[in-house]
Amino acid sequence: RRTFLIGAVPLGLTYDGSNDLLDPTRGFRLGGRISPEISFQNSVFGYARVQLDGSIYVPATERVVIASRARFGTILGSSVERIAPTRRFYAGGGASVRGYAYQAIGPRDVDNDPIGGKSLAEFSLEARVRFGNFGVVPFVDAGNISTSFVPRFRDLRIGAGVGLRYHSNFGPIRIDVGTPLNPQAGDPRVAVYVSLGQAF
Repeated sequence: RRTFLIGAVPLGLTYDGSNDLLDPTRGFRLGGRISPEISFQNSVFGYARVQLDGSIYVPATERVVIASRARFGTILGSSVERIAPTRRFYAGGGASVRGYAYQAIGPRDVDNDPIGGKSLAEFSLEARVRFGNFGVVPFVDAGNISTSFVPRFRDLRIGAGVGLRYHSNFGPIRIDVGTPLNPQAGDPRVAVYVSLGQAF
């Protein structure tokens, strides 16, 4: 057990060029976040968390929208062991890599619990097919957490599945069912996610 005292100044900038907040069918989004932080745990040291996000939405037909997303993150200025576990990067779950449990991707300790990492890479691709108020969304997600400054893409964890959408007056209701294609030990065979709005 370790105790950390952390001070942070998080800053973010986002440009939304899509046509809808919860259910975009065309356009793109770009975002960046940087958080300079000071940590005290035996000694005082500083580092910075940086994350970039981007997504694009392309209408293929009147009923089909191709959506894709990428996310990259890194921590500058410290080794991963010195960074508090709550300030590390994690991946996995309904808004990350579907098919895997929440924050379950990446390095694990001797008890097989996720410990987070220093860098992050995520990718998503899905086809949103709509039939009136309902929709079907096949998807493929991939991502990884690394202890190095740059994520190792050869260790990407991949999940695939299909989702159902009900397009209500206040936005789509989402149910996604995914499975990990190259699971780690202890990963579930199937994961189900329920939420409001599209995955990204």
